Order: sequence, then C-alpha cells, then structure tokens
Amino acid sequence: MTTASDPVTGHGTGKGVLYLAVALTAVVVYLGALRNGYALDDVLIVAMNPLTHHLGGVWQAFREPYWPASFAAAMYRPLPIASFALDLQLHHVAWLHAVNLLWHAGVSVLVAALALRWTGSAPGAWLAGLVFAVHPVHVEAVANLVGRADLMAALFAILAVYLALQYDRLWWSLVALALGLLSKENAAVAPALIAWGWVAAIGRPAPRRMWAYAAGWVVVGAAYAAVRWTVLHPYARLQHLAPVFVAAGPGAIRLTAVAALADVARLLVFPLTLRVDYSPAERTLVTSPIDPRVLLGAGCLVAWAVLVWLAWRRRDRVAVFGLGWIAIALLPVANLLFPTGVLIAERTLYLPSVGLALVVSAWLKNLALRPLAVLLTIVVLAGGVRTALRVPVWRNSRSVTLSILDDSPDSYAGPAGMIGIYLSEGQPKRALEALQLSTRVYDRVPTVYLEGAYAAFKLGRSRLADSLLGRLEQLCQRCLFYYQFEATTARAWGDTAIAESLLSRMPGPGAP
Repeated sequence: MTTASDPVTGHGTGKGVLYLAVALTAVVVYLGALRNGYALDDVLIVAMNPLTHHLGGVWQAFREPYWPASFAAAMYRPLPIASFALDLQLHHVAWLHAVNLLWHAGVSVLVAALALRWTGSAPGAWLAGLVFAVHPVHVEAVANLVGRADLMAALFAILAVYLALQYDRLWWSLVALALGLLSKENAAVAPALIAWGWVAAIGRPAPRRMWAYAAGWVVVGAAYAAVRWTVLHPYARLQHLAPVFVAAGPGAIRLTAVAALADVARLLVFPLTLRVDYSPAERTLVTSPIDPRVLLGAGCLVAWAVLVWLAWRRRDRVAVFGLGWIAIALLPVANLLFPTGVLIAERTLYLPSVGLALVVSAWLKNLALRPLAVLLTIVVLAGGVRTALRVPVWRNSRSVTLSILDDSPDSYAGPAGMIGIYLSEGQPKRALEALQLSTRVYDRVPTVYLEGAYAAFKLGRSRLADSLLGRLEQLCQRCLFYYQFEATTARAWGDTAIAESLLSRMPGPGAP
C-alpha cells in the first residue's frame, strides 16, 4: 500500500480505500449539520449579505470586504463569500452546510495523504486521517457556515506546503498560497511551514531554489496586501480586541495569552469539554507572572519544547515537523505577537491540529500491537461520538447562546447574546434584563450598551438610551462603526425610527 509513487495521484486500491474511508468518516460524523441553519456570524455574513444572494456576488466578492460594508466592512476573504454566493443559487441552507462537509472531507484526506507519504506507514496514515476527521475541536469550523473560511484556508495552505516540500513545484505552491490568503488570513503561515519543513529535512531544495521561494512569497504577499488595502481602506477602521483585552497593557495581554496555552493543549489532546466562548469572567485577565494559570500555560510550552527536542534527537523528522506545525499555525492567533479579536476560539485550532495528526501518525505508525490498535479505535470512535453530539449546538443563534449559558455560566457572553435574541423576538424589556446580567459580570463591551440602547428606544426610554450610549463612547475611541452597525440591524428589523435615532446621536469624526 505504501510503495506506490504518490499517495495523492497513485492508483493503488489500498490508498483508494483509505481516502474513501477517511472522507466518509469526516462526512458521517457531521451529518447532523445538514439540519443546522444560520448561527451568529452566519446571519450577517451569509444570510443578510447582499453579495451572497445573486450570482454576480461570485466576482463582486473580490471588490468588497468580508463583513458587509453596512455592518462592519472588516477583513478581506473573497473566496468564501464567492462560494456562498454560488451555493445560495440553490436556495437551501442545507446545501451550504453540505459543502462545508465536503471541504472538511477534502482536508482530512489531504492530511492522510501527507502522513502516508512522509511516514511510509499505512496504519499511520489511517490514524492521521481519522483523528483529524473526527476531532471534536473542529466542530465550530465545520458546523458553523462561516467556518468555511478556516476549511478553505487550511486546504490551500496544506496544498502549498505539500507541493513545495514533496514536489518542489514553486508556481503551483504560490497559487495555493494565494488562494489560501483569499480564503482567510491565517494561510499566511504556509511559507513558515515550508521553511520549517526544510529545517526538519522533509524536503530541502538547493539554496538558490530557496531564494526563489522567498522571492515568490514576497511577491504574493505584497500583491495580497495591496489588494486588501485597496478594498478596506475606504472604511473607518476599528481595532477589534477580545473583551478580556479591553484597556489591558501589553504585559497583561501576553501573560493572559501564555495562560491560554493550557486551554489550547487541552483542546488538542483531550477535547471533552468544549465552549463557544472563552470570555470574562469564564477567562479573566492575568496580570502576574507567578499566577498559577501562567505557570500552567508555560508548563505546556516547556512540554512542547521537550517533545521537539526528543523527536529531534531520535531524528523523527515527521514528528519534528508536526510539532513545529502546531506552533507555527497557532502563533498568529495566540495573542503573543499581537492581540486579536478572541482569546481562544476553537475554530482557530483547525489548521494547528494538522500538526497534531502528523505527530500521532509518526509516533503510532506501527500498530502491530493489537491492544494499542483496539485502544486507538476506541479513541477515534469516542471522538466521532463527541463531535456528532456537539454539532447541534450550531443549529441557530439561540442554540449557540443557550450553550454558552450552559457551558460557560461565568461568561458575560451568554446574557449578552440573549439581548439580541430578545430584540429579534420583540421583547425589549427582557433584553434590558439580559443587559443588566451581562454588565454585572463584565462591563467593558461596547456592543452590549448599543444593543441596550436599542431596547431602551424600543420602550420609549430615550434618557436611558442616551445614558447607555454615553457608556459606549467611554469605552471606544472610534464609535461610528457601532452606530452604523446597529442602525443597519434596526432597519433590517423594520425599526426605521430607531435607526434614525441612533444615527442622530452618532458622534462626529473627531469625537473620542
């Protein structure tokens, strides 16, 4: 099975069975997603996005921000938007979810192919593909429609790496990198993964060829940056920070990020407990380097470094590469280099978990011992069951919010999510009650006050609305985006008068 010339293009029956089994497993555990609708960001990015509702959106997506201009005008991810526009021609949300399943199946097969090529072990490839296919940490990326950006970016990034390291196909690798960047920004790690592959001796071209790759990366990166800037610069920019980082200094942000590594390690290795939200007071700011949370996160980092060292000493190149892959793919979203919009998000672990699958395939590629094979079968089955049971959480915004209330009872985000739900259901009084619960836990999230002002206007309490908007303006430096966002939502719900009230109270461009 492992002697054919290429696990991707070869015609061996064994490889065909392997890839078919991995693909089917990746689909079967997510069949429940076909019953899901639109949840959270799906509503604004897909359901309410004008670009996705006509075929012209397929090419217009390349001239518009990922978030609709009327809501946020943030980020540049044209390929997912183009794919949504194409899919919605069938007018069935189940089809959109089915396409997500196909993307996940494709990534899972590609992970198995990498393991088969680089370990030379059929059992290792089976294990890598199945572990990746059923890993519960992937549920958010696969079962939530907007997670498609993570799926597409992962597939193209893996292709860019594979084409470079296995075949030294510079131009095709650069094409895959460009497609990855147009899917989601985290595909930018592909050049670092390729360079790490050279270090790990997965593939190492001549020095002149390495310089050709570097030049190609610079050209692709510069072109992408120029297009991205052209599309996004007309819009007012607002720094989106994770709520826990609001008003935090650089030191506290990094200490909190180090502490979060314990969560990352647990989610990758033992993902029994899953959460939609990791926000205050479920996860709070860390300000001391001797805080037990920092020590635990640092301990995970040290354990990773020891594993890299041991794999290097044993000259286990696939394990070295896989361990490095985890760190490289995680770094842009780890809040160590710069703060991002989330402290921890399970969807951001989709690409890093490819490295975990490669490590598992390298360490357990010889499954001659029957008890070990039985144990690993049980682990894969357990992962599949956990994944299948988690999928319905993403049925709609209400189910997601209820899961936050159950899984993260200390978080402000559960009550905060209920504000919008109550408003959409025409219950502004209950929305204000949810506002009080949310701000009692954490009172530094601007959007909560804006939604509260919406509810106050709905009840005819303009003085309360002004007070809440005053609090909003204390928390942010450039509030125009928030007003425009909520005014657009008000119009979509038929509350034109409230939209005008919000816009009339919008501070001028020079306001703090």
